[in-house]
Amino acid sequence: MVFAVCVAAKISHIQFVDGDKWEKMSEEINFDYKKIKATRGNIYSDNGSLLATSLPFYKVAIDPTLAKTEIFKSGIDSLAMMLSRYYKDKSTADYKQLLKDARAAGKQYVVVNRKQINYQTKKEMMTWPIFREGRYRGGVIFEKIDVRYRPFSNLSRRTVGFVNEDGKGAGLEYSFDDVLSGQDGEALFQKIAGSTWKPVFDGTNVKAVNGLDIHSTIDINLQDVSETSLYQAMKRHNADEGTVVVMEVKTGHIKAISNLSSDGHGDFYEKFNHAIGGSIEPGSTFKLVTMIALLEDTNLELTDSINTGNGEYTFYNRKVKDHHEGGFGKVTVQQAFELSSNVAMAKLTDKYFGTKPSKFLAHVDALKLSKPLGLQITGEAYPKITRPTDKDWSGITLPWMAYGYGLEITPLHTLTLYNAVANEGTMIKPVFVTSVSKADRVKQDFETEKLTGKICSNKTLNQLRILLEGVVENGTAKNLKNAHYRIAGKTGTAQILENGRYEKRYITSFVGYFPAHAPKYSAIVLIKNPRGFYQYGNNVAGPVFKDIADNIYARDINLHMAMEKTKTMEPGVFPIIRAGKQDELTMLSNELGVSNHSATEEEWIKTSKSGSSVVWKKNAVVKDQVPDVMGMTFRDALYLLEKSGLRVSFEGKGRVSNQSLSPGTRITKGAIIYLRLS
Repeated sequence: MVFAVCVAAKISHIQFVDGDKWEKMSEEINFDYKKIKATRGNIYSDNGSLLATSLPFYKVAIDPTLAKTEIFKSGIDSLAMMLSRYYKDKSTADYKQLLKDARAAGKQYVVVNRKQINYQTKKEMMTWPIFREGRYRGGVIFEKIDVRYRPFSNLSRRTVGFVNEDGKGAGLEYSFDDVLSGQDGEALFQKIAGSTWKPVFDGTNVKAVNGLDIHSTIDINLQDVSETSLYQAMKRHNADEGTVVVMEVKTGHIKAISNLSSDGHGDFYEKFNHAIGGSIEPGSTFKLVTMIALLEDTNLELTDSINTGNGEYTFYNRKVKDHHEGGFGKVTVQQAFELSSNVAMAKLTDKYFGTKPSKFLAHVDALKLSKPLGLQITGEAYPKITRPTDKDWSGITLPWMAYGYGLEITPLHTLTLYNAVANEGTMIKPVFVTSVSKADRVKQDFETEKLTGKICSNKTLNQLRILLEGVVENGTAKNLKNAHYRIAGKTGTAQILENGRYEKRYITSFVGYFPAHAPKYSAIVLIKNPRGFYQYGNNVAGPVFKDIADNIYARDINLHMAMEKTKTMEPGVFPIIRAGKQDELTMLSNELGVSNHSATEEEWIKTSKSGSSVVWKKNAVVKDQVPDVMGMTFRDALYLLEKSGLRVSFEGKGRVSNQSLSPGTRITKGAIIYLRLS
């Protein structure tokens, strides 16, 4: 037995009938169960701001036969006037005639207007004549339709994504559709004239279960800065495509991601997620992989020399060229990387791996560059890595691969590798969503996932950091250098491969991390086919990177090194004594007749004034921690820092007025510390 709901014009009752009779009965009266869509879950940014939500809108219909005659007659004029004033598409007389004709004809379902209304308007309409009587006494029907709304409009549009009616889509909306969509319910509908289906009652036999919410890693402010900076650069260079991704070093959280494509009319929009789905030849940014292989598998040192000649070198019948007219001549390995010499990378790779290319490719595999990363967002492109067993492998494949040609990886692959260097050698998977929740209750957390152990030895890691900082300090990205914090990274300029031929069009890029001494963020910028005078990574993509880094540095006070309170001495009373070895400063003060007293037995001290005397205070030197060398002579600072295992770079003359690594932070052996002397 099943129960059936039978509805006459104004009377409903419940009948129990057997299956055969129910089928025949439902055919006669045209009842059917239809899907009631669940309300889709929200997508939030990292601070709880809404990136996407479902807002309720309503289609207004009426069963004009349900209202009692006195209610209909007394309210029809006012209702028609209000409908006319709101919709502004028909006169009061037209709306009155529409409702009267439908009632006279016994129509049980009439769409008042196809324009959807919001919730506030619905509440207002529920106070109007006839409508105020409700669903069963007035006949008004408000059919709910959820509309996806994005409070920040096009911000991170491709990453937030969409789902079409056919189930296809992109971004988080599509990738987490099973979580966001919830479970649809069912309700009973009646088919009436004009093949229109009218809900028989507001309740449903199977209640819809609304979707869960997802919490993304996107920082709205940083997303805005990144998109704006990329957009302006695309405009300035009249480029075809561009992408920027900003990642948090320790967590792998993607804080900003923007992908722009030209619309062909001087503007840009988010058409495709190039960062995830765009597999491209990386160009010179791939030279980091080459250096990892060389430093790990050979006895090569950064100070060793390589002759790049006049900037051209022939492999079989093909020439490798450097971008610098006339070449770089004889340079160190470090200089070759900083200046981005293709010839040097090709020659070194051919020399050490030419007869054993699989050993080089083993590093590509170990660095997770030959397979998809397995991201939370669908649509990730599969890398294309040529192998010695492939038919298109030749004698030039490996040398070309050494400087980023003949293979294809996604920009996010490249960023993940550089982030590993910043993250003390640990490679982690990029994260887009941190949790799934229902209201305030977390249903699922997504932890940061390691992809590898360490990508290389500590020695190699320190050498890589020296190389990447050197690119900005001395090499192709000197234009990104600034006085407040240090950037480490690599420029890239790759010719575009079209129909098997390289054209005079380029993909420019810059990838790196900052602040270099204590990395918190890594980022990659790619801009395809810039037009005009500027065609290289340092002057097209690089400025976008710096613009974003500058903005983050300005907003994040934790990135700023604390400034030591300036110590002043009365002129003419004391010589300039700030810090150093206690025995040497005591001897010097005694020789000059300066009264001095000690408050510590430590070897290294700092000074303070007490009346007309100098007091020596503790300046502890702790193993594996950066010492405080502020105020020391360069000689003392150099001795102490190198003894601690740091490499020292400096500018200026006199005493140390600024040090790039904060005192007390953990030392990575071989890391560089920068001193400013004055």
